[in-house]
Amino acid sequence: MEKHYIACDLGAESGRVILGTLRDGRLTLEEIHRFANGATKIQNSLRWNITRIFDELKQGLRMVAARGVAASGMSVDSWGVDYVLFNDRQPMLGLPYQYRDARTERTYAAALEQPGREVIFAETGIQFMAINTLYHLIADVNENSDLLQIADQFLNIADYMNYLFCGVGRAEVSLASTTQLYNPTTGQWSAELIQQFELPEKIFPPIVASGTRLGPLLAEVGDETGLSPVEVIATCSHDTGAAVAAVPAEGDDWAYLSSGTWSLIGIELPDPRINNDVLAENFTNEAGLNGTTRFLKNIVGLWLLQESRRSWAKQGQTLDYAEINQLAEQAEPFRSLINPDDPRFMSPADMPTAIDSYCQETNQPVPETPGQYARCILESLALLYGRTLDTVQRLTGRQISKLHIVGGGSQSTLLNQLAANATGRTVYAGPVEATAIGNVLIQAMAMGDLESLSELRGVVRDSFTIATYKPESSELWEQTRQRFTELVRGGK
Repeated sequence: MEKHYIACDLGAESGRVILGTLRDGRLTLEEIHRFANGATKIQNSLRWNITRIFDELKQGLRMVAARGVAASGMSVDSWGVDYVLFNDRQPMLGLPYQYRDARTERTYAAALEQPGREVIFAETGIQFMAINTLYHLIADVNENSDLLQIADQFLNIADYMNYLFCGVGRAEVSLASTTQLYNPTTGQWSAELIQQFELPEKIFPPIVASGTRLGPLLAEVGDETGLSPVEVIATCSHDTGAAVAAVPAEGDDWAYLSSGTWSLIGIELPDPRINNDVLAENFTNEAGLNGTTRFLKNIVGLWLLQESRRSWAKQGQTLDYAEINQLAEQAEPFRSLINPDDPRFMSPADMPTAIDSYCQETNQPVPETPGQYARCILESLALLYGRTLDTVQRLTGRQISKLHIVGGGSQSTLLNQLAANATGRTVYAGPVEATAIGNVLIQAMAMGDLESLSELRGVVRDSFTIATYKPESSELWEQTRQRFTELVRGGK
């Protein structure tokens, strides 16, 4: 018997509506609708056009309905931290800020001073980043207190979209855990931080487990789209949570890398690790499927390449990612390296210019061509993956011999091989659509069509091709790893 599920996958650059079909233990995916996404600049702020995103998702549902397919469930996943404020009279009290908006610069610095990193980390176990929901909500307390007074609730983006589809507002735990306001020990919002920062308790929604059935699609949405009755499900609302659930791994000697705009690299643990060593290395404990912990480091990813590509396009040089990767393969190796985690690369006015300044300051040749920039970016990312995995081993005592790369970045054969070489571990690349796969198969678990996480991962292994890359060691790689270590430590 075939079962159909609809995955609405929202990314920072694009969104998709995908139809998943489960039959005889195998999954197939079909992209029904794709649309561009991105922040909008409004009066010196970065915002998400959330109503347009909702309209695009409904267009995808119309296209599914036109197929005459009877879907068992649907669910939305998205990036973390961003949120929408609303009440029972107004479905949205303002366009939500995009996480890179500069308004958190002051609130982040102040929070690290008082109550301090130790208090915040003890409560949440979450990596410190100025983009986190906590610092945006503090900014709302300071700048938008009138909105908070009339708000009934906030929901992160995917959970808010699920709310628009079914009318039930719940915070799914994987997405809630990205806020730096969720306590993984108690499984609830941090009362300590809510009180410390004078956040209104009333806006914090009930938290539900991954794979929770929220309720049926609203009649008005069904009438508008023509979609037959379908159950709205909170899967792993956080896209990385869904992607990690779909990693086709076995045993416990593996790590994952969700490779996209961000690089999220880590391992799956039964419980969070919250101690001074983890705090010092700025690792994070995010919630995963079935009560697991995604112990990981959130580092900059293909954002470096995406922004460089945008800059080249403004200059009249339009290149797709296949062309960029080909140019990078032809470029001289190890000509220039950067520390991708340097703050200058978070949100620069022009990414190639930021790379130029880093190379000049560290006495390296400045890249001159798109191929040289791309080679610099990909090699530097791979080297950072290696350092991060070594730190994961040290912090957890878990020996890692395999790295599973999922997401869009797994399509780059060059980056996959560089990652194998830089980490000294076998890389398994794919599936590309891990987030949508996880979204669909968690729905199948919620509806009783799959019984366990291990069965879910078995379906992934049986359904998708995984490429293997063996590490190639050389004296030059050893020298380059040492050179990169010196760069990260501030050497020239």
